[in-house]
Amino acid sequence: MKLNVLVLIAVALFVQTTASAEKGKRKSTLPAERAINVDYSMENGAMNTMFKQCVGAGRANEGLRADWQQQLAFVKQECDFKYIRMHGLLTDDMAVYTEDGKGNSQYNYMYIDPLFDYLLSIGIKPFVELGFMPNALASGSQTIFWWKGNVTPPKDYKKWEDFIRNLTQHFTDRYGVDEVKTWYFEVWNEPNLSPGFWSGTQEDYFKLYKYSVQGVKSVNADYKVGGPGTAGAAWESEMIEYCTKNNLPIDFISTHSYGVKQGFLDEFGQGGTVLSKDPMGVSGDVLQSRKEIEASSKKNLELHYTEWSSSYTPSDPLHDSYHEAAYILEKLKQVGNSVNSMSYWVFTDVFEEPGPRYTPFHGGFGLLTIQGIPKSAFYAYSYMNKLGKTELKNTDTRSWACKNDNGDVQLLLWDFTNTHPGDSVHNQKFYVQDLPAKSKGKVKVNLSNVPAGKYRMEIYKVGYRVNDAYTSYIDMGKPRQLNRMQVEELKKQNDGSPILTETISIGSDMTFSKELDIRENDVFLLKLAK
Repeated sequence: MKLNVLVLIAVALFVQTTASAEKGKRKSTLPAERAINVDYSMENGAMNTMFKQCVGAGRANEGLRADWQQQLAFVKQECDFKYIRMHGLLTDDMAVYTEDGKGNSQYNYMYIDPLFDYLLSIGIKPFVELGFMPNALASGSQTIFWWKGNVTPPKDYKKWEDFIRNLTQHFTDRYGVDEVKTWYFEVWNEPNLSPGFWSGTQEDYFKLYKYSVQGVKSVNADYKVGGPGTAGAAWESEMIEYCTKNNLPIDFISTHSYGVKQGFLDEFGQGGTVLSKDPMGVSGDVLQSRKEIEASSKKNLELHYTEWSSSYTPSDPLHDSYHEAAYILEKLKQVGNSVNSMSYWVFTDVFEEPGPRYTPFHGGFGLLTIQGIPKSAFYAYSYMNKLGKTELKNTDTRSWACKNDNGDVQLLLWDFTNTHPGDSVHNQKFYVQDLPAKSKGKVKVNLSNVPAGKYRMEIYKVGYRVNDAYTSYIDMGKPRQLNRMQVEELKKQNDGSPILTETISIGSDMTFSKELDIRENDVFLLKLAK
């Protein structure tokens, strides 16, 4: 009898111990609650708005289209970009340069003028990229893209300088010195990608810069000129050294970075790209660029990343995915104050480097589709634009807390989880799928010293199946063509409306708390309006 009792006790203890161990194991695998603690009275200074200083567009001629202009007006209204940069301003489809029978230069700005007039009319300034080469001035016939931008050096550098001088003088006459002083003139695009964007050598590019900066500065020495506009943060130190050695002015360094680790300009998605697992992809390049400038003889130069995104191909479904919104916020937060602008490439899928596109979601660079449907990426910029003027101190690395002078408070927070399976799977295979997001537990927002009173609380969200137009498109059966009703339905389903609106009261304790369930790559914007 005693033996049986002992056996029963032993079994009971084993079961209890095993159950406790399993319970502890399950508990340890649950995500810890994330807390964001912000004191309304503790200011960090003015909010850095480098994220909306500039945005990209495909090429200048596309800017003459009605749909392009309508979309830019919408993006300006919602995201408030200050500058826009685009290729092809000097390419033949803009009709800027020819020569007469005797070889004399002939200039024409009847295409540029209405484009720039329109930009300025909606409050956007041009970040002027000087390129590509007019055919009549080109030394060769090599081109890039469907629209055939000539990428060869000028046949006569003096004629190039005269052309740039005439163009700059035209801008001055039309828009005034004070306006053009606020612009940027960037010499060429990605000359280190040879023979793709530049058929010459680095030495040839530096020569082009020399004649370009002479042309611009001869009109007004205060106009801002820079470069090298390279891919992959290249030639920065060499550019500064060249200008120092040759006593040439330079006002800013520009370069580009993308977050994929393999592939090259895969315009039609026939190869593949892979999102890098490096947690400092893109942002690491930016921080390194700033270090190079600070170590140079011109340590106070402005730094402009005139192109950046998760991927450098216009056939990468990551651009369409809900993952892109969190990716954008993650990278912009990481670069901090090291850069003067981060120009997202691009604002719209009205973009014809590989020629016209034939499906509504094709992995294009844009924040909007060709038909103007907002992608998740669009809302990352829209939400950042809703942040107040003053940033509050905040130790959480994946959020911004801000306030306005009128007492309103805003908190933008996100999760970033790189769910890409690794090198064996291309983005073009992975991000075209319906990709449910796993739970990341809860996040609790705690605000202290908030002025007492009634507030309107609004919560906005981006994530899987929330302002996730691409997954809505999958649900629709991925039609190759969208009719008007389908476009409107996708816009309606993903219109950025708040997911929660309440009137709340903050009492004499001056505290506010809100708990949210958060999943992989969710983005939340919480607003309190007095």
